Amino acid sequence: MNGRRRALGQHFLRDVGIARAIVDVVAPTKSDLVVEIGPGQGALTGELARRAGRVIALEVDRALAADLRARIRDVEIIDADARTWDYGLLSAPPGGRVLVVGNLPYSVAKPILMSLVSARRAIDEMALMLQREVAERLAAPPGGKTYGSLSVLTQLYCDVRLALRVPPGAFRPPPQVESAVVHLRVLSGPRVQVADERRFHAIVRAAFAQRRKTLANALAGGLGLATDRVRHGLEAAGIDPGRRAETLTIHEFAEVVARLS
Repeated sequence: MNGRRRALGQHFLRDVGIARAIVDVVAPTKSDLVVEIGPGQGALTGELARRAGRVIALEVDRALAADLRARIRDVEIIDADARTWDYGLLSAPPGGRVLVVGNLPYSVAKPILMSLVSARRAIDEMALMLQREVAERLAAPPGGKTYGSLSVLTQLYCDVRLALRVPPGAFRPPPQVESAVVHLRVLSGPRVQVADERRFHAIVRAAFAQRRKTLANALAGGLGLATDRVRHGLEAAGIDPGRRAETLTIHEFAEVVARLS
């Protein structure tokens, strides 16, 4: 493994059965366009090519991309960084869907995920393999330590479920952590109506930035607002200022945003 692959934390999927199970999560048909992120050595690519109408594979490692071009036909392999590639340019085929499938390198998974969520209007569903703790955070309900800003800001736009867990032995070399696949189905609109989505994002991030503090203190410090103003806003929204961010639902965050904007 070269230095760049080590830097990306790339571990190549080798288990054929798990590769099929990952593709089954979104069940592509000949009507669908699939974008594969980080095809690596092609464990998912061949399965996707057999089942989808069109496959675009984004690979940052030029040597791996060249090897895939030599081995797998009928796939558009693009030398690209999945963190910055413009997913918003994608367009669904007539009667089909735009699907995203990938084994995301652990070190860059979050920026890739944020890029995908930002381009949600061009995407229907995703099956993404992530470090298990990140996958669990995405799918977490309110009330526990796993639930955080990543949970809220993903679930605002997507239905998220943990689809399957993947043991280290399915990869070469085996990673030091367990992996899991999340299934994200993009909603037709945000789960709650928010007048200013940027403000919603800022308030959610501020609320979770200092998890040990009460909601009122975390928001006051994170947003640079007077504590009394934040307390009054929370009370007007029917929320106890002494609660912690992890106890709030997405709908309650929307009420907070309405009162503090």
